[in-house]
Amino acid sequence: MEVDLTKKIYAQIAAIGGYVPENKRTNSDLEKITDTSDEWIVKRTGIKERRILEEGLATSDMAVRAVQNLLETYSKNIKDVDALIVATSTPDMLMPATANIICEKLGIENVWAFDMNAACSGFLYALDMGASLIESKRYKNVLVIGADKISAYVDIKDRSTNILFGDGAGVVWLEPTNEEGILDALLLSNGTGKEFLNIEGGGSLYPASSQLLVDEKRFIKQDGKIVFKNAIQSMSDTCLNVLKRNDFTVEDVNWLVPHQANKRIIDAVGNEINIEEGKTLINIENYGNTIAATIPLCIWENTSKLKKGDLLMLTAFGAGFSWGASLLRWTI
Repeated sequence: MEVDLTKKIYAQIAAIGGYVPENKRTNSDLEKITDTSDEWIVKRTGIKERRILEEGLATSDMAVRAVQNLLETYSKNIKDVDALIVATSTPDMLMPATANIICEKLGIENVWAFDMNAACSGFLYALDMGASLIESKRYKNVLVIGADKISAYVDIKDRSTNILFGDGAGVVWLEPTNEEGILDALLLSNGTGKEFLNIEGGGSLYPASSQLLVDEKRFIKQDGKIVFKNAIQSMSDTCLNVLKRNDFTVEDVNWLVPHQANKRIIDAVGNEINIEEGKTLINIENYGNTIAATIPLCIWENTSKLKKGDLLMLTAFGAGFSWGASLLRWTI
């Protein structure tokens, strides 16, 4: 489709892909490791199983598989990509950026490629950045990837985290359009939550060392009650605020796509904003919390439900704390 650059430019999602590993970690598996039960896990989180990437593979491997899935499904040429953004909290290594590694594995060169870490809000942050690149008219084809191998940072014996997290990757291909596409995003953050949800080890404060291998700082930690309360309030507020500033009401939303952290959080946000039952997309039961991958994976799995022109509202909350909400028209 020809785009008139003299008119307003929107970024649109022109293609989408996803990947989850074959290996499953079920609630039954966890019952054998820690003092827990399938009934307790489902009641508290809504999760029955999660996918775990095999040892020897990294975040970039899942991202590449997600992009390959996109290319197999849609008539896109990877050589057309001129920017690639990866939202991840679990890069392959501290440097170079995982985005660089993905470019090499996909065989693409001379693109602007970088990582973005906003934890579970990462995909929304990266999506808004990708949309801005399109709107600037300097980039025409932008890949936005959300991918995390969070299992590498989960203490398998810690019941507060081992039930929640799984691995996966999702990707969208952004292109310019004169029609409505990505409409707006309200993205916020502060530093008040750093002690309640974090992975302390491996950075410059607590560098990798032989001591870190036996130190609990290498694992993800969270205060579930504080995160739960803040997530509901923050996601609900940003959803309502982004709707208001775009002259929409919740009745205008066809689909709410929340970060898949906990089924009780998802349900509570739906109740807070008073969205109609059945208009929230959920896949947490099978994958758990895949950090930056949850939203693109959830959309990818539910594309058959979406119709061109549907108004989608995406919302997330993560470490930092970081949070936000986005509005977009579905254009596929």
